Formats: sequence, structure tokens, C-alpha cells
Amino acid sequence: MGRILTEKDVEAAVKGGSVYAAGGGGWADHGRMLGYAAVSIGKPELVSINELEPDDWVATAAAIGAPASTTPWEMRGVDYVKAVQLLQEALGEKLAGLIIGQNGKSSTLNGWLPSAMLGTKVVDAVGDIRAHPTGDMGSIGLAGSPEPMIQTAVGGNREENRYIELVVRGATAKVSPILRTAADMSGGFIASCRNPVRASYVKANAALGGISMTLTLGEAIIAAEGKGGSAVIDAIANTTNGSILAEGTITDKSVVYTKEAFDIGTVTLGQGDDSTILHVMNEYMAVETPDGTRLATFPDVITTLSPEGEPLSVGQLQVGMTVFVLHVPKSVIPLASSVIDPTVYPPVEKAMGIEIARYALAGER
Repeated sequence: MGRILTEKDVEAAVKGGSVYAAGGGGWADHGRMLGYAAVSIGKPELVSINELEPDDWVATAAAIGAPASTTPWEMRGVDYVKAVQLLQEALGEKLAGLIIGQNGKSSTLNGWLPSAMLGTKVVDAVGDIRAHPTGDMGSIGLAGSPEPMIQTAVGGNREENRYIELVVRGATAKVSPILRTAADMSGGFIASCRNPVRASYVKANAALGGISMTLTLGEAIIAAEGKGGSAVIDAIANTTNGSILAEGTITDKSVVYTKEAFDIGTVTLGQGDDSTILHVMNEYMAVETPDGTRLATFPDVITTLSPEGEPLSVGQLQVGMTVFVLHVPKSVIPLASSVIDPTVYPPVEKAMGIEIARYALAGER
């Protein structure tokens, strides 16, 4: 049976999602807004993929863009709902459920409000347990698909007349950039619903259980919060089956924002031979020692935690801060087909200037 998501699940989703955000941005408050709106307006329901019929339609609910506090973005809960409605109209059939492309501070809750208002189930499956820089990495194997897909986008700053509704059809690789352009034109952030596929395809290609894992993690964090920072860090490591790979003071942060809307660079903890280097492309993608020994690589979960156990995004890091680096190896998490697809790695390797695929795909073939 499904699980009705309630008010107490909202904070758990935000807190667990913040760990799996893997240094990515997102807004916890946006997540809370979506969650509380959903549970006050209706009864969003989390279901296993096995509770749907194999031929039921499932689509991905996503927020697109990398809005900074400097951009005039505006995204309302109704935008997520409208995006689903537009997709259903274009498809000509009802969607049975929604998945998300990745966990994060708000993305874990992307499907809750449509569920409350339209009855689409929140399917316990994700395109990637952790957050990642490119949409392809969470596209459950659809990135290179020649099949025409439907994608919708809704949202924008109303006062500046930037509100957009968009429905596009075409191969994913060709239409995804159109949605990114729409996000930019709308003010930097837009709600989308995209890539309807059959439930049987989701079952074969998504990371199953990714939302309930996040809720369990959030519940463990909340239970430990009264006992101090080290108890929270222990709870996070134990619940994720991860470990603290490194701890230290940030001695260097060299991260630049590129015209392709990515934050790329490195963060260094400690000094000399004892230092640890975190490689960033929006999220943490790899961890190395100064001599180039690789300690962790996407799709492993890599997250920085404050001494209080709060997950910190790359944007929050500053030289002089002390951080703990959580590492959850890919061997202990469900992996979607898109993170073991060799074609998703070349653009990321080119942008970052380091090898990812050799490590990411090791042992997966």
C-alpha cells in the first residue's frame, strides 16, 4: 500500500534531500513551501513502482535552471501542477505518477503538489539518488533516445511579464536546451514535467526507493538533532551506509561560474600532503589527494557537512570553515541506468578537465 505523505514528512524530505544534494544548490524554503502546500491542500501519496500497472504513464517533475538570488526568478507551486496538466493534454492520457530526476533541498518534493491536486502518485523512484550537474545524468537512459518526447515548462516572474507556458516535442537531447532557455527567459528557474514513459520502463531504469531512503535519512537527522553535531553526523553516516572520508579546514576555494551556467572548480581542505581536493561541477563530483589518488567519484554520494551536521552547498563554503566530507560508495545505493551510461560523461569530463567515467563505470559492466 502507498504511504500518505503528511506534515511531518516535509522536514524529513528537505533534510534528507539536503544531504543527497551533494553540495548542489536549491532552496530548502522552496522545498518546504511545496511540501506544506501539498499536505495542507490534499493527500499526496508515495507509492512503489510495483503499485502501478506496467503500462501506466509516469513522467519526471523537475525544476530547471540555476537561479541565483540575483536573478528575478519566481516559481509558484501551481506552476508544477500546470506543467503536469499541459503534459497530460499533450499526451492525451492521464499520468499515473511522477518521478524526480534527483534528490535535493527542494527537488525531493517536486511531485507532491501535483499528487495532492491531480491525484498523480509520487512514485518512489528517482533518476539519481544524488544531485548531478547535467539533466542527462538523471534521465533514466533517455538522454540519447531518438524517440520523440514531450516536455513542458511553466513559470516566471509575473510582475516583469516573464511568465511562460511551453510544450515541446522532440528527441530529449534536442528539446532539453529549449527548456533551459525558457528558464533563463522566465527569470532563471522554471517548473517542468517531461519525458512520459511507461511504468515498466521506470522499473527497469530508475533508482528505486530513492524517496523513501531520503525520508528515512531525514527522520534520522531530526531524531539526532537534540544530541549535538557529532550525533547528527553519525546518524547521517550510519543511515546512508557511508563514512566520513575527510575533515579539515577549507584552505582554498577556486570555483568559477561559466557561461553554460555551471559552477566549476575545486575546494581544498587542509595543507600540503595531508590536503584533500574536492572537484566541483555544481555538485561534488570527485575527491582526490594532492598526488592525484582518487578517493571518491560520482555517482558516489559526496557531501560537505558543517560541525553541526548541516549539509553545506558549494555556495556556502568559505575559506577558514571546518567541514566533514561524507562519502557513500555507489555500491550501497540503487543506481539508475543513466549514471552507468558512458555517453553522459564526456561533456562533464571536458568541462571539469578530470576523468570521471573510468571510475564511475568501474565494476558496472
